[in-house]
Amino acid sequence: MYVSMTDILQDAHKNNYAVMAVNSINMEMARAVITAAEEMRSPIIVNIGMGQMRKHAHANVMVPLIKKLAEEARVPVALNHDHGQDLDFIIDCIQNGFSSVMIDASSLPYEENVKRTSTIVKLAHPHNICVEAELGHVGQAAEGDNDKGDLYTDPQQAKKFVEETGVDALAVAVGTAHGNYPKGFVPTLDFERLTLLKKTLDMPLVLHGGSGSGEENIRKAVACGINKINVCTDAFNVAQEAMLKKVEENPKTDYLELCITAEKAMKEFVKDYIKVIGSDNRYFFGETKVVGHE
Repeated sequence: MYVSMTDILQDAHKNNYAVMAVNSINMEMARAVITAAEEMRSPIIVNIGMGQMRKHAHANVMVPLIKKLAEEARVPVALNHDHGQDLDFIIDCIQNGFSSVMIDASSLPYEENVKRTSTIVKLAHPHNICVEAELGHVGQAAEGDNDKGDLYTDPQQAKKFVEETGVDALAVAVGTAHGNYPKGFVPTLDFERLTLLKKTLDMPLVLHGGSGSGEENIRKAVACGINKINVCTDAFNVAQEAMLKKVEENPKTDYLELCITAEKAMKEFVKDYIKVIGSDNRYFFGETKVVGHE
């Protein structure tokens, strides 16, 4: 079920839940993410960033792989180009079969953000490709950007932005940041702002920097209107920790066993996260769902 991210997010918006978007840079991650979603009867989004594609997860390999896994899955799966900043690269993603693209011009002046986002919308929509944009700016945890209120999304400006661009989903800045927070640190989110953004825009909202934000924050963010949560750092950390533990237990563990170990750990991580954000048990294709019975 390879679909546009629009279909996934509109249902999440209508029914008040969120969907994971997990950055996946190889077969093991993509398969872990999609099989976890299928077992949980949840929609899922596979994310791949430009840097990840240039360094390792090349589109000519990853797109056919993810589309094949998606077509065999019994739940909706979208493939999203995460944080696209290069026009030619985004066009390549559209031509290579991504079902969603994100244009991130959030660090640029408002007028330039509108111009670039509008261009991508005009290129993507004729192909039934969803477009996500960002207003405000979700920066880096290492630089303390989560506490910089001047980077947060303004609801009235966001309304104008959506009207001017026709974007399908909006990533908002309300107190999270990308990467690893300092050990033991949990960010403080501006839920009042998030609630107002949801009421003002009445559309799918996206939370970037979901890793390390804490389960309580994530649950409340969903309750306040978040419909897509990007997860990269936490997923990478889960895989790394599982492999390191395996090697510690048996230093002679071969590479194949390490790949299998990492995939299993990521799959369980995704399944647990799906429960937290409420996207489980949304799809029962080919089955009769009877309330009160398994």
